[in-house]
Amino acid sequence: MDNFIAARSQMALSLGFHIVFSCIGMVMPFFMAVAHFMWLRTGNETYKNVTKAWSKGVAIFFATGAVSGTVLSFELGLLWPEFMKHAGPIFGMPFSLEGTAFFIEAIALGFYLYGWERFNRWFHWGTGVLVGVSGIVSGILVVAANSWMNSPAGFDYIDGKYTNIDPIKAMFNTGWFSQSLHMTIAAFAATGFAVAGIHALMIVRKRNIGFHTVAFRITAVFAVVAAILQPLSGDISAKFVAKNQPAKLAAMEAHFKTETYSPLIIGGIPDTASHKVDYAIKLPGMLSLMVNDKFNSEVTGLDKIPVKYQPPVAVTHYAFQIMVALGMAMLGISLLYLLAIWKVKKWLTQAWFLKIFVAATPLGFIAVEAGWTVTEVGRQPWIIQGVMRTADAVTPMPGVIYSFYLFTAVYFSLAIAVTFLLGRQIRMVPVIYDHTNLTPQAS
Repeated sequence: MDNFIAARSQMALSLGFHIVFSCIGMVMPFFMAVAHFMWLRTGNETYKNVTKAWSKGVAIFFATGAVSGTVLSFELGLLWPEFMKHAGPIFGMPFSLEGTAFFIEAIALGFYLYGWERFNRWFHWGTGVLVGVSGIVSGILVVAANSWMNSPAGFDYIDGKYTNIDPIKAMFNTGWFSQSLHMTIAAFAATGFAVAGIHALMIVRKRNIGFHTVAFRITAVFAVVAAILQPLSGDISAKFVAKNQPAKLAAMEAHFKTETYSPLIIGGIPDTASHKVDYAIKLPGMLSLMVNDKFNSEVTGLDKIPVKYQPPVAVTHYAFQIMVALGMAMLGISLLYLLAIWKVKKWLTQAWFLKIFVAATPLGFIAVEAGWTVTEVGRQPWIIQGVMRTADAVTPMPGVIYSFYLFTAVYFSLAIAVTFLLGRQIRMVPVIYDHTNLTPQAS
């Protein structure tokens, strides 16, 4: 493994680890705030118990996310100095603002955790809402910086120099809205299904049913709404990619030939040597319709992209297929949940129905990881789309492979610690949070 591959592997590991905690940090405070609001409105102690349990989980994920995020920001400078040398002054603003949002989130979380019985109860609830809002803002700002790498703006590149820098235009580049929207909804879907699945498992095991039923219903609603909205944001993102990153779209779809009535490819194994996709389901004209709203429109294929500028097709295609397949699975579960609420309420308490949510626990985060793989691998060989190649930005410092091994060990240790702490939180529910075993009020 040379320095270039080691640096990319370390960034992939760091981003893949951090994105999970970022999603949870963005979304869990809203679960907490809803449960808190229901307690304030109804006086039902079960809602208060759920709120306190979730608040401890938020603290755990916040601490882990802060550590992994800080490491990730340092890695940008350590592993990609040429990139930061030129890009830092251009897209540094969203990172600076993200730091401000992070500090607000930390202060609000401190108020919330230690504000029980000390603040006005509605002010206390408001600090919890502020934790969630600042977390969402923080996530959007980071994604805005990443979207700049996909759609660079706010500067002129003349004779190898970056001039006429406009940080505002760079931050609000053409990709920031679609990418931020897609990522935010994905965070709600992934976290919602993960948390709902854990509480569904506890209900199936008949442990503190009242407590876990309240928690399950709150998180399931978030998950269902997000999963239903996600295809809409995905359509917006696909149209952006088709316009601004045709090579990425071609790799996502394993679309080798530029043509009208371009087919949408489902599944399949790309054969880059013969420029075809084996064992795929092809829907004629659907790709043209999806990206250009017309069946007979032309979609750029890899044959129009120079080989040296083509991303890895197989990895991008498989990751995209995984993301879409899991998104459709979550959509199907969401529609089933809506059917249960409106027509067959008895399903909501039946073991088979809850087991579907248990099985869906990891789906959202696998889809998030696959989506980020599409975003980053699909942009290759560029670190700044069309401006700077990734190979030209890597550090000349030797021994990056040892750094990769070290950070792998650190992240593996953090994962074990977080798993232990969360397991302990779940085991402590009957001891700390639900010793009264109150039955939740009917909604």
